[in-house]
Amino acid sequence: MYFMALATDYDGTLAEDGMVRSETLEALKRLKETGRKLLLVTGRELPDLKRVFPNMDLFDKVVVENGALLYTPETEEEKPIAPAPPPEFVERLRQKGVDNISVGRSIVATWEPHQTAALEAINELGLELEIIFNKGAVMILPTGVNKATGLKAALKEMQLSFLNVVAVGDAENDHALLRMCGCGAAVSNALPALKETADLALEGARGEGVEELIAEIVERDYSFCPNPRHQVPIGEEHRGPVDIGPLDVLLIAGSSGIGKSTLATALSEGMRERRFQFCVFDPEGDYEDLEGAVSVGNGSTTPTDSQVLEILANPDDNVVVSALGFELKERPSFFAKLMPGLSTLRARTGRPHWLIIDEAHHLMPAARDSASLALSDDISGTIMITVHPDAVSPRALSAVTAVVALGPSAREVIETFCRAVGEAPPAGLDQLHQEDEVLFWRRATGEPVQRIRAEKPKQVRKRHTRKYAEGHLGEDASFYFRGAQNKMNLRAHNLIIFLQIAEGIDDETWEHHLRAGDYSKWFGERIGDAELAQEAAGIEEDRSLSPVESRKKLAESVRRRYTAPASEKD
Repeated sequence: MYFMALATDYDGTLAEDGMVRSETLEALKRLKETGRKLLLVTGRELPDLKRVFPNMDLFDKVVVENGALLYTPETEEEKPIAPAPPPEFVERLRQKGVDNISVGRSIVATWEPHQTAALEAINELGLELEIIFNKGAVMILPTGVNKATGLKAALKEMQLSFLNVVAVGDAENDHALLRMCGCGAAVSNALPALKETADLALEGARGEGVEELIAEIVERDYSFCPNPRHQVPIGEEHRGPVDIGPLDVLLIAGSSGIGKSTLATALSEGMRERRFQFCVFDPEGDYEDLEGAVSVGNGSTTPTDSQVLEILANPDDNVVVSALGFELKERPSFFAKLMPGLSTLRARTGRPHWLIIDEAHHLMPAARDSASLALSDDISGTIMITVHPDAVSPRALSAVTAVVALGPSAREVIETFCRAVGEAPPAGLDQLHQEDEVLFWRRATGEPVQRIRAEKPKQVRKRHTRKYAEGHLGEDASFYFRGAQNKMNLRAHNLIIFLQIAEGIDDETWEHHLRAGDYSKWFGERIGDAELAQEAAGIEEDRSLSPVESRKKLAESVRRRYTAPASEKD
């Protein structure tokens, strides 16, 4: 479920001549039975609204006075969001002959044509007030207070994102409300200008239009109101932009060091721009410096599910969950422990909108069934990144709606995925012709494979030193001190362990690997650090160095780049 709440105006939208028809009330009840929330957002003052609308208890939150006052029907708590009106302003209006005035907790309301007198009073007194119109009504409020700001305050208390809200209205003071929400609708009796603002114009007027809207939400959820703001750009082809939406499950696959994490970083930037909340699972420390996100855990400290959920409780916060502190075999269990809490949060609030799962074959291995991984039935809004698509949980692969394949083996990546899910490869499958291209296949629609230019991140990607210094590299990426006769099998799963073993092994074993160029090869191919590999190669080729000296020089090169304080590295 993507749209989690409905925010509706009252007069001219929910109500006609101040009254709400019984059919509309029944529709509201049906929407609430689906687990969604109801919010009423109106320019009326609270006592007046209580008098004309006895069914306010249907709503979870009520925003009155055009955004200035928040009311909770369940507890009857009233929370002012804006200051009280200046008494001198009200008196000045009366001095100007404006006798039809209503004064609320923050709002001062009258009717046209008294807007001229109101503007004169504001200028004469030098007040920070603004005038808002509502089909003949003239509302004076503190500058910046409107239905959108009032709804924002209500959503904060409910831990909901505005992206997961559908709003509906009819008049001038509903523009900000409709623009803010994930989907804006206008009833048929709405002003023409508001229909231009709205994402869709309803056929029904007032309550009938709201009933029509509720039926669409219940039956189709996000699909009834496609809005470009919900799409995240993934690249571009000759026909234009290519993007993914909240119902997608994206697989990014390709060989190591080919740019999968770089693409994921670019996608996270697109999510931030659109105010999507995301949660990154980071087994290898590739995202520890990701902009706009809080990191939890590192190579020496393991994260907890409570830490992650506490951060995600705020819709404006994103999180990177580092699994560096876990052994490889422990990661699926950690992932399974966290997933129920995340699934519950998503079921209640619709967020985090996106889960980015790097090294998905580590966290969601094919050897584990979906029950042991605690995967929910709906994993839409998920991006899985892997070197080995066929090593990922079949349950997760079956949900994939789109695939991005990178590198020279991109074609084979999609073929591997198709074998894993038991279907024929798609049409248009071809090798890449240019370095900046990737293969994109929208599997859910059955369209042919496209060659696209993937999005590039704007942020400068820093070298993620912790992954290699403190993390747990896989068996195929570790260094093994074996010696000339393979008498030993000492595994270094990170650079710190490498240096510790190097200090303790005998000179013969050290020099065997040194003269074979094994150190520079590991730094270049497995650590992915060409500069360190070049430094190591120079040490390996210098025959004048004793074992003690070559050890010292190589250790200095590693420590300078990976374990020195940040100021020294810079």
